[in-house]
Amino acid sequence: MSLPTIPAQLTPIILLSLSNVFMTFAWYGHLRFKDQPLVLVIFVSWLIAFFEYCLAVPANRYGSAVYSPAELKTMQEVITLTVFAVFSALYLKEPVTTNQLIGFGFIAVGAFFVFSGRT
Repeated sequence: MSLPTIPAQLTPIILLSLSNVFMTFAWYGHLRFKDQPLVLVIFVSWLIAFFEYCLAVPANRYGSAVYSPAELKTMQEVITLTVFAVFSALYLKEPVTTNQLIGFGFIAVGAFFVFSGRT
């Protein structure tokens, strides 16, 4: 029995999504532990970021076969905002505001234009 093949267009999306979960925890997860020494949270964040790089670098390497660098970067930013909004609401217990949603919407419109010129 062989494993199903992931389409080349989906591989970078999956890897970037997973990498963004790690990076969001690396950058913002420590905010729930403000009583911990800064040097400790920097070290732990760095360890978490290592795993993010282990996913992000292959995402961009494989993704460059089917997307331009600008498309990959745009994809990464949209994924980052999506992951952050969910993380902020569920982990940090910070509500996503209307103004934030409007701002994210403008970024999504920008992403639409980056991908609309795709041939």
